[in-house]
Amino acid sequence: MTFLSKIFIRMSSQLVGNDEFGNRYYESRRQRGNGRPRRYVVYQGSVEASKVPSDWHGWLHYTEDTPPPAQGHAKQSWQKQHLPNLTGTRHAYRPAGHALKGGKRAKATGDYEPWTPN
Repeated sequence: MTFLSKIFIRMSSQLVGNDEFGNRYYESRRQRGNGRPRRYVVYQGSVEASKVPSDWHGWLHYTEDTPPPAQGHAKQSWQKQHLPNLTGTRHAYRPAGHALKGGKRAKATGDYEPWTPN
């Protein structure tokens, strides 16, 4: 986001809340032609849409009318912690045989049969 975008959002909108990543969420004071105010997110650090947790995603996309509670919605025991997209970072998943993991993978176990044309 540019510096001017951040200034415009802060002047024309009201702060609604923050998430655990430090992102700030705003809602414009004026309504658009469809009767809904515009909603914004100002990212902490790099601008990456996958950094928006599911609690706030629903509010941003008008699925929920009210913002999530300050502590977030209750989590189920089977839910994992939210992670942004890690592709292109050193934390990205790299399977065995990946060039950045040495480029070697385990030998096939004998269940592989190469195709030969007739």
